[in-house]
Amino acid sequence: MIVMKISHRGLKIIAGYERFSSVPYICPGGKLTIGFGHVILPGENFTEITMEEGQELLKKDVEIAERAVNRYVSVEMNQDIFDALVSFTFNLGADNLRKSTLLKFLNSGQYYAAALEFCRWDNAGGKEMSGLEIRRAEEELVFVIGAHKLGKIT
Repeated sequence: MIVMKISHRGLKIIAGYERFSSVPYICPGGKLTIGFGHVILPGENFTEITMEEGQELLKKDVEIAERAVNRYVSVEMNQDIFDALVSFTFNLGADNLRKSTLLKFLNSGQYYAAALEFCRWDNAGGKEMSGLEIRRAEEELVFVIGAHKLGKIT
């Protein structure tokens, strides 16, 4: 099995939605966060970081999402599908991907049904978020383009 890595375009999608913060803040999901959406873990102590430090944290966090997508997806993917799923997983976590109906549909070969699941994940902290609606729409579009290139959606 080929281990895929996110493309430059995929990284730009994630960074564009996460935006950079040099200081800790509470994200809409209620978690202490810094940089490009890095959830501050127990034992980590950040008061302020540089853009370069934020980019390094982003790369490490993206690797976690890449591993999850490579591990849990059992059907054919191309770069578009992979990038969309890594962005989704980066934002929501590997466990949410693993338990999602999106993954169940995808792994059963139902690419179109899987694509329709992106929009169901537009809440944070129990509230619908317009920023997440826009992000999910872009992820869905990138996914559908990839599935169309594979001939899985016509």
